[in-house]
Amino acid sequence: MAEDTEVVKKSSDGKGLLIVLLVLIIILIMAVAGGTYFLLNKISSSNQNSSGNTEEVVKSTPSLSNAEAKFKADVNELVLNLTDSKGREKIMKLSFSIRSSDPTIDKIVQDYLAEITDVVITQISSRSSEELLTVGGKNLLKDELIGEINNVINFVTKTNSNVVSNILFTTFVIK
Repeated sequence: MAEDTEVVKKSSDGKGLLIVLLVLIIILIMAVAGGTYFLLNKISSSNQNSSGNTEEVVKSTPSLSNAEAKFKADVNELVLNLTDSKGREKIMKLSFSIRSSDPTIDKIVQDYLAEITDVVITQISSRSSEELLTVGGKNLLKDELIGEINNVINFVTKTNSNVVSNILFTTFVIK
């Protein structure tokens, strides 16, 4: 009789373990489903925001270049390394003009060209050549460069104003 009670205890222990495993699996599935839901919502909202930002830049560019951005500074002939989606290296030649309402923008850019070049290299190297060849990719790059260059200028001049209002690519070659 002692053996019968031990067998019953072992079979009930196995059922309890099975129930715990099933509950853990259900919780794991719910966590994965919830994470996927939030990730997809975040991706869709960022896509809507980035397409909205692109339209705003296209709409605001003519007014900025005509009214406010009377002064310019040029950054000429940066040669950068890129990779494509297959991992092959490409070379990019980039020149651009920085438009601003600040009359000292040319001196600021020349004095802090190394910092600005570093920002450009960081932004470009985080993208693939395929992305940069699209109009949307170029507009997104412009937006991010404007923000990053403004951050550099604000840091070095110890001000808190957005000096750069537009960037115009004058050379954009990927080979």
